[in-house]
Amino acid sequence: MQEEGGGVSCAVAGEAPTPASHCAGLLGLTINPPGGEPPAERIGRLVRESPVVIFARRGCCMCHVMRRLLAAVGAHATVIELDEAAEEAAASAAAAATVPALFVGGLPVGGLDGVMGLHLSGHLVPRLREVGALCG
Repeated sequence: MQEEGGGVSCAVAGEAPTPASHCAGLLGLTINPPGGEPPAERIGRLVRESPVVIFARRGCCMCHVMRRLLAAVGAHATVIELDEAAEEAAASAAAAATVPALFVGGLPVGGLDGVMGLHLSGHLVPRLREVGALCG
């Protein structure tokens, strides 16, 4: 994730991404706090700051499918697009999956196969509801 003017963006699933400079005010996330953090610490902090987080790559079809599935069930996910190899490696390690990596309630769900498995088993919506990512 880069400083202001870099390639990082955030968005709620189903909406267009906003520049990183607007993420802190819009979503309550601090993308680049003062003093800098190692990528693994930054990933951990971002996961704790939002109930549903997707770490994604720009233009990745699997990321798009994950965002669309979450939007279809009414989830309000924070999407963080990674553009550095170290950040992608840290997100992948934390989720025990490749990017896209989904975290719900601070816990890793995994990649697209993990979210599809939860959805098909009927556990995705209840889990999202538990962490406050769904209305109703």
